[in-house]
Order: sequence, then structure tokens, then C-alpha cells
Amino acid sequence: MLPFYAEYFSAVEIDATYYRVPSEATFASMDRRTPPDFRFAIKLPGTVTHPPAESNERVSDDARLFRENVEPLRAAGKLAAALAQFPHGFVPGERSENYLRALRAAFEDLPLVAEFRNREWQRPETIRLLEQLDIGWCNVDEPQFEKLLRPSRDAVGAVGYVRFHGRNAAQWWKGSVEERYDYDYSPEELAPWTDRVAEVASETKETFAMFNNHHMGKAAKNAATFAGMLLARIDG
Repeated sequence: MLPFYAEYFSAVEIDATYYRVPSEATFASMDRRTPPDFRFAIKLPGTVTHPPAESNERVSDDARLFRENVEPLRAAGKLAAALAQFPHGFVPGERSENYLRALRAAFEDLPLVAEFRNREWQRPETIRLLEQLDIGWCNVDEPQFEKLLRPSRDAVGAVGYVRFHGRNAAQWWKGSVEERYDYDYSPEELAPWTDRVAEVASETKETFAMFNNHHMGKAAKNAATFAGMLLARIDG
């Protein structure tokens, strides 16, 4: 499946790593089965991004395992970013900021991108902190509940990042993973993001737009549509 996917897209976001850290051999196989210029965004394990309250700002040992095993992709120049998706309960404060510093220390030589799920992070102080730590900002499209992030066009560092989660508001808080991300974007909904992505791209070395509305292949469908819209914007 991966070689077939790589015939149509130049990058992919790997979500399975959130649940467990694959072996080094698995990452090496991903390298062998893709073209030299293909890129991977790899989600950090949930044990790393969802620390228990009693962790006292300590990063899980899975961070070390992840760093060791992902080396084949980093060495091949194919690691676009390690994506840290934090939970809604991860809010700004001294403890959270110290945890971000500890996370950067654990992955000091990897490109990091942080995705926050709580709107309290969407403020200038966060951008300044991420700039200090050289951690990228993830812009998101998701249901517009009061506490979730607003659509944005922010860029920090060399990597620009956008994630499309769909707008299935009815299932966002109570549905299964499949139900939450069961959403098919219309071109009209994607259109405003062409300008946002273009602006992010103008401020970064690389910019990635990833679709997480994976149910029934909608992510690939919408990604192809959006890629066409971006090309039309450039040509037009």
C-alpha cells in the first residue's frame, strides 16, 4: 500500500505510532519502499504526549525508543516532523511549558511540531515559547467549539504544518475514533485554506497539509482535491 500511495502523494502522516513505537526495521522498510524525496510525519507515542498527572514533567522512556528506532528515516532525510499531539487537558502553565522543554531535550536533533487541542494555547506567548524551543506550530481545521483552536496561519521555524480533522461536531466529543473523523470536505470548505497554507509556506522551508479524516478513505480523496486547488492557485 505504501509504494502505491507514494505514486500519488509526496508525504504521509503516520498515526499508528501514537499507539506503539514500531521497530527500527519497520522504519527502515518504510524508507526502502518510498522514493528518495518522499517525506514522513510521524506522530509521537501517546505515552509521550499524554503524560499522567503524577509524571512530574518527566518524559516517558518511549521517547528514547522512538528516537532510536526512527533513525533510518532521519538518516535518509525523510523525516518531515515528529508530531506531538497534546490532549485537550494539556493547557498553558509552568508545568506544561517545562514539559515542552523536556520534550525538546528528548528529541534535540529532530524536527518537532506541536498540535494543541485547547484554545488557551492560541496566543502570542505560545508562539514565542515555540520559537525559543524550535518547535513548529500545527494549524488545524476542526469543529469550532469554544475551547478548540480557531483556523490559523501561524508558522514557527522551518516546518509549516496544517491538519484537517473534519468538522463532525456531533461526534467530536462522544463518538469513536472512526465516527469523530468521518467527514468529507467540500471544495468550498477547503478554499480558505489555500491562502492560509500559501502564507505558511511563504514563511517556512517546508509546509505539509495532512488530512486526518481517514474514515472510508476520505482523507486521500480530500487531499487530492486540495492539492489540485493549491496547484490551480499557483498556476492562476
